Amino acid sequence: MSYLKIYIHIVFSTKNRIPYFSTLELRVKIWKHIKDNASEKGIFLDMVNGYSDHCHCLISLGSNQNIGTIVQLIKGESSFWINRNNLTKEKFAWQEEYFAVSVSESKIEQVRNYIKNQNIHHQKKTFEEEYGEFIKKYNFE
Repeated sequence: MSYLKIYIHIVFSTKNRIPYFSTLELRVKIWKHIKDNASEKGIFLDMVNGYSDHCHCLISLGSNQNIGTIVQLIKGESSFWINRNNLTKEKFAWQEEYFAVSVSESKIEQVRNYIKNQNIHHQKKTFEEEYGEFIKKYNFE
């Protein structure tokens, strides 16, 4: 048996960063659905949260999983579900691009807290500012 523990912090935004998820109630509903759906598909989604125009996921990859497929499954199914349930006024879509970075075991709790506190975090900082900081911090420039 193989043993893996590879944590990935994934961030993706709504198409054109439109703030579709304007209420906490709607966000909670969508994040719960993403978590439940991931579990059904055998994706270990440790934490999910976000704000009006983006989503953060902390996942642990299984031995037969890759980041691209996991992100595609999460984004594709949730987009379909959001549209099928008419949760947004316009047709909903996620942006194609996403951000993904590995997380060391010693930083897991810090990342969980960061994801958990998105509502507080985004009272001080926009998604664009947050995204720019990620790009700089992880040398994606």
